[in-house]
Amino acid sequence: MKVLYAIQGTGNGHVSRAREIIPILNKYASVDVLISGIQADVELEYSIQYQFYGLSFIFGKNGGIDIWQTIKKFKPIRLIREIMSLQLSQYDLIINDFEPVSAWACVFRFKKCIGLSHQSSVIHPFSPRPQKFEFLSHLILKYYAPSKINYGFHFRRYSENTFTPVIRKEIRNLKPKKGDYYTVYLPAYSDERIAKVLMRVEAKFQVFTKHSNKKYNRDNIEFTPINNTSYLKSLESSLGLICGAGFEGPAEALFLKKKLLVIPMMSQYEQKCNAAALEEMGVSVLKKLSLKYISDIENFILQQDYFSINYENETEDILVSILHQHIHNPQLISANSRLSFS
Repeated sequence: MKVLYAIQGTGNGHVSRAREIIPILNKYASVDVLISGIQADVELEYSIQYQFYGLSFIFGKNGGIDIWQTIKKFKPIRLIREIMSLQLSQYDLIINDFEPVSAWACVFRFKKCIGLSHQSSVIHPFSPRPQKFEFLSHLILKYYAPSKINYGFHFRRYSENTFTPVIRKEIRNLKPKKGDYYTVYLPAYSDERIAKVLMRVEAKFQVFTKHSNKKYNRDNIEFTPINNTSYLKSLESSLGLICGAGFEGPAEALFLKKKLLVIPMMSQYEQKCNAAALEEMGVSVLKKLSLKYISDIENFILQQDYFSINYENETEDILVSILHQHIHNPQLISANSRLSFS
């Protein structure tokens, strides 16, 4: 049984999830790994058979996507060549985590593609939405990496094919405690923009930055280059996390029972959907990082009661159920999966 597992390389969440999924898939199938994109800070410690430039969104420094840099780095002819060059006939199944090259290669080759991503659950009609529905943004989410069969991860189970987050072993093995600072990860904001706001707040912050390659301090803020080990150590002993409204970061904070404040990236519909879901759960949400919202950050610092959740480790059950349903192989044991599928 041969499986292609394709991963989106923009941001860190897809790669972090892949580090948990790949060793499980390897137990049941021969797995080739494909990754595309140019914006991840977390390394994938497994053999990669295909690495493509793909289609990435570039983080800016003012709270959103840098449209000009995204357009500048977009290589449409290269993307088409990558899609057309990818041969899929040797695979029994393609599992896709929001990766466009393999998804569109499946479309053109009439190959079944299984979507297994957070985005698959975000576009589900039962998942939370911001008050203002953005039809064009929804279409982009749906067709960026299209698949006709979708399974997704979200903060809660909003449908039968939606499952709770994959919490990586590195997080599950932490021993959380309360230090005297807050961990901050806002890659779409410049260090200067973050300092301008957080220096006005009476608290200590450890900020992980994409915009500097050395550690330095500014008053109550310690800036540290992105590093997985340092980030985990910081999060383990922090009072809470201030981060974008991505998926894996907030989910990990909720699991570790950390106080959480999320700031969705501007003009990023997926993060607005995530923020809507988190706000329903009682998590603090800020529209953007600016001096206008100093009092909201101060209220977050003073907050005593906050939401947390113990996400069970269901990853192997989910993967075995998907393989069992979509590859009719009598040698594949379903492991008595407790999970239901529509």
